[in-house]
Amino acid sequence: MVKPLMLCGNILDFIGNPATMGEQAVRFFERGAVVIIDGKIAALGEESIIAPKYPDVEVKRYDQHLIVPGMIDTHVHFAQTEMIASYGEQLLEWLTEHAFPTEEKFADYEYAHKIANFFLDELVKNGTTTALVFGTVHPESVDAFFDAAKARNLRMIAGKVMMDRNCPEALQDTPEQSYLDSKTLIEKWHGVDRLQYAVTPRFAPTSTPDQLAAASALLQEFPSVYMHTHVSENLNECQWVSELFPEAQDYVGVYEEAGLLNKRSVLAHGIHLSDRELKCMHSHGTSVAHCPTSNLFIGSGLFNLKQMQAHEVEVGLGSDVGAGTSLSLLQTYNEAYKVQQLNGNKLSAFEGLYMATLGGARALDLEGTIGNFNIGCEADIAVLNYNATPIMQTRHAQAKTLHDKLFALMMLADDRAVTDTYIMGKAV
Repeated sequence: MVKPLMLCGNILDFIGNPATMGEQAVRFFERGAVVIIDGKIAALGEESIIAPKYPDVEVKRYDQHLIVPGMIDTHVHFAQTEMIASYGEQLLEWLTEHAFPTEEKFADYEYAHKIANFFLDELVKNGTTTALVFGTVHPESVDAFFDAAKARNLRMIAGKVMMDRNCPEALQDTPEQSYLDSKTLIEKWHGVDRLQYAVTPRFAPTSTPDQLAAASALLQEFPSVYMHTHVSENLNECQWVSELFPEAQDYVGVYEEAGLLNKRSVLAHGIHLSDRELKCMHSHGTSVAHCPTSNLFIGSGLFNLKQMQAHEVEVGLGSDVGAGTSLSLLQTYNEAYKVQQLNGNKLSAFEGLYMATLGGARALDLEGTIGNFNIGCEADIAVLNYNATPIMQTRHAQAKTLHDKLFALMMLADDRAVTDTYIMGKAV
């Protein structure tokens, strides 16, 4: 049995959404302690109160550091890792010029496993401990990813892409084949250790109505799996969807009518959504993954966070690599902040870290399992260094409030600021 462990330092997590609760949502201990027993959170509070109750635990002290829950990436493509930062296109052209040719390589299990190992190492290095991940159309890509994630004891959600039209022949399946492949993968992987499966139609333009119906059948057959896709990322894409599905009310309506919306459905992007679509998503409990680095990089548009909040749609942060330009959710917040500035709104550091932790857990229907330091939660933890670089050290010396410290950290930090990442209480 692993000896109980106590981490000491500045500790910050959330008990609610700062957008609605303000600073009452923030739980902060300046000289805090979190105790981990058997991979779970056993105690949390001020060190002076907690430490005497656990005299025999191993103690790890992090002075001048911030201890936060492991971060949660609610939308990313592991198979696009190697073509990050590919120049010059918007969404539809970017797919055909960059994404699709790269994804064709993932029919090879060994190749997919090599990239999965690299991808997961990079995630953990950035303090990300859970992600909702696109594979490719190849079942081998999902087997490779889950093999690599299982070996690391990571809580990961992934699925095989379903795509039966408007894509290269090498990446095309059929409604029948995508159903059978997905069912086999669900039965093999869903609920194994910390792994879960996501039914993954790429987006409406690459699936026929028959394939969307097959995806819905899987959700009915396996009610605890996820549904992961894209929506309303690019204006040309939205127009294309209206032409391909003329009977649908709107883009979200395509998924609604196919029976794909529920509490475990996550739609990436959602930049150009109507109030009707957001009301629909709220009524089904469906969440959005906000992917600002990707939205800016391929020129998709500016995410309307206030509109999401008005309709009480849960929002998590997504790196969306490879259209996204960093696996760091700290850098993702950096860009999310700027997007809201361009919209004439503010996005506090508390709101940003909430979306990367408890908000991400809520978006993935995992509150109570990950996302904060409530007793019994899995002990996935990131330890952040306020002074990781000279400019961070200089700026931190001027910070006067908790929010100012956190804002400077999140705006200036990247993987260099992640001193340690813990998976179920084990430093990795």
